[in-house]
Amino acid sequence: MMDNVSKLTIFTLSGLHEIANYRVTLFVLTLLCYCVIWLINLAIIVTIIMDKSLHEPMYIFLCNLCINGLYETAGFYPKFLIDLLSTFHVISYAGCLLQGFVLHSSACADFSILVLMAYDRYVAICRPLVYHSVMTTQRVCVFIFFAWLIPLYLVFMSSITTARSRLCGSHIPKIYCINFLVGKLACTTSIANVIIPAFNYTFYFLHVMFIAWSYMYLIRKCLISSENRSKFMQTCLPHLICLIIVVVSLLFDLLYMRFGSQTLSQNVKNFMAMEFLLVPPIINPLIYGFKLTQIRNRIIQFLSGKRI
Repeated sequence: MMDNVSKLTIFTLSGLHEIANYRVTLFVLTLLCYCVIWLINLAIIVTIIMDKSLHEPMYIFLCNLCINGLYETAGFYPKFLIDLLSTFHVISYAGCLLQGFVLHSSACADFSILVLMAYDRYVAICRPLVYHSVMTTQRVCVFIFFAWLIPLYLVFMSSITTARSRLCGSHIPKIYCINFLVGKLACTTSIANVIIPAFNYTFYFLHVMFIAWSYMYLIRKCLISSENRSKFMQTCLPHLICLIIVVVSLLFDLLYMRFGSQTLSQNVKNFMAMEFLLVPPIINPLIYGFKLTQIRNRIIQFLSGKRI
């Protein structure tokens, strides 16, 4: 059994050697960005938790989306900030697997939560008379539980198969670790290392297809009703924008990672690698904060010192 386990203890990361001349500036900007991510996501989370009138399925799902944004960025920014001030960019074997687990599971949880939000809007607009009987508190709790459990379990199984591989290299050509790049260092490819990631990709591709179908159906329903059209613009449009941002950001990185050109500069590569860790965690809560009137009003009341 031990013959199949890698004895590597450290991986080297690439992408930061060309920024030596302005790493302090980049450190300050990155720290500022991370603080902004925490500030705006935490503002949405606290507002929803503190205001009982926001304890509805749509807002509960939004709260979990923001929590996932903090979970996702916590897997990247602290280590990246340390690397910016260090001359040696390395990560332990266990740390690499943990970082890969956090980044993969958070990306999958994004899609799980977005599916719940799409289903919630479908029921609210297309079946309003049974909405409260369908989206009960108990059922919403079950939905949220599985929206976290399934991504964590699937990615855990993928991480286990990666950890069991014997590795023939220790260089990760990226500023952070993910299972795909660790798997590419394996001396041989096992069936499990192919089947499990393929299943995970297919499973979450079906999530995207379900969301796309639900919105096509919603748009068709809204075209024949001004009331439904108003609901769609108020609650569905922010969700649709968030979905597009998440999908485009992840596809941008995924397609580049598999088919990207080696002629691109390292700075461009770094930006492409960071995009899904930078854009969705900032833009998503801002979109909901500005678009959803109840959340916007509660935040304004809180900032002005009024009781929620």
